[in-house]
Amino acid sequence: MNQLYLECYSGISGDMFVASLLDLGASKEVLEEVLSSLPLTGFKTEITRVNKSGLDVCDFNVVLDHDNHDHDMNYLYGEHTHHEHHHHHEHHHHHEHHHHHEHRHLHDILNIIDHAQMTDHAKELAKKIFTILGEAEAKAHGTTIEEVHFHEVGAVDSIVDIISAAVCFDDLGIDEVYIPVIYEGTGTVNCAHGTLPIPVPAVNNIMSSHHLPIHIDTIKGELVTPTGAAIAASIVTSHTLPSTFTIKKTGIGAGKRAYERPSLLRAMLIETDPRHQ
Repeated sequence: MNQLYLECYSGISGDMFVASLLDLGASKEVLEEVLSSLPLTGFKTEITRVNKSGLDVCDFNVVLDHDNHDHDMNYLYGEHTHHEHHHHHEHHHHHEHHHHHEHRHLHDILNIIDHAQMTDHAKELAKKIFTILGEAEAKAHGTTIEEVHFHEVGAVDSIVDIISAAVCFDDLGIDEVYIPVIYEGTGTVNCAHGTLPIPVPAVNNIMSSHHLPIHIDTIKGELVTPTGAAIAASIVTSHTLPSTFTIKKTGIGAGKRAYERPSLLRAMLIETDPRHQ
């Protein structure tokens, strides 16, 4: 049985999660094949190594042909997000087409997933993540999941993040996921809808609906994105870490934001001995 422990002391976002799983050994070739099958244009992906607090960690980035920024982050933070530089490119996958902004509905995104060349399990997980996200957005905006616009989190880079998360998770064959706590920052953020408190409504709704354990830290700023919260809600099987376990392998995924604490998500494949439980 493959057991995953997510250490979310710096929150969680889609790109951090994908990077941590790639660092654990999820197949870049499988991911590339799936992304090349998507009926989407105007993006490329970069898998790089970056240095965070002296640690060599993995970074996953979706680069758009036009308007190159992280939609999930810009949705939350406005135009004042600080990004860190990347280096040592290992791999990239490129779609040479023009990109247009689109506000997609859930059925549009589910159609994209259906046309991707990915396993049934990965498709189910990607749909589950988007459904959780859609329910949270619909509740925040007082509409239905069928009618809600996904705004920036329905943009190309966020769709690629979520599909990549599902593909990498499926590729590793994870059976159980432990998330004891998710750290979140404090304060307010400027986004497309104005100034909002942290956690932003979509994250707050996901945390509430799916009973995710949250710890409000002293860091000023958003640590948890709607995509990250939806991924956590879709895969968690337990909030109680086994009392005794061994660590088989560790992967560390880099985030893009620069706070006083390094933006890192550590994912550990663990093994438990029933005799010690």
